[in-house]
Amino acid sequence: MNKMKKPDHIPTVLSHDEILQIIKKITNLKHRVMISLLYSAGLRVSEVVNLKVGNISLENLTLVIKQGKGQKDRLSIFSESLKSQLLEIIEDKCASEYVFTSDCGAKSKLTIRTVQHVFKKALNASGIKKDASCHDLRHSFASHLLESGTDIRYIQQLLGHKNISTTTIYARVTTPALKGIRSPF
Repeated sequence: MNKMKKPDHIPTVLSHDEILQIIKKITNLKHRVMISLLYSAGLRVSEVVNLKVGNISLENLTLVIKQGKGQKDRLSIFSESLKSQLLEIIEDKCASEYVFTSDCGAKSKLTIRTVQHVFKKALNASGIKKDASCHDLRHSFASHLLESGTDIRYIQQLLGHKNISTTTIYARVTTPALKGIRSPF
């Protein structure tokens, strides 16, 4: 069976400052924490909308991602700066409830489209001209970890990649040696 080669795609990586600019444009606490978690934990949009209260460990600053892509469970991390905000969101919820729920009706989980809309609105408000998406926060998470010296095998585990070659795309956009090269012009 002939498999067509996927196009060679370099992911869009937002700088730490750009991500903060975007997040600062979000005034709704739930939406701000939701977008912050996409970056802080390297989550896919589907994973953030399916996140349940019982899968968060505030003490260990970890998340258990249940049935992510490929129906795999994995462990990820999140920033301590989100701890108090997460606590505020989940304090009156039981372990089986979704963290991010819709305000209309029966407190159902948010849709992927809602998350994407919140991100695009904040991106536009920030004035950043990059063509970025929610998934680029995941790319930025991996790239920033790699730049800070985190072993690529740990990044592979945090992202839930089965094959290390999937994770190595971030090495192409974060090579510190290339960033130090200046044009002779």
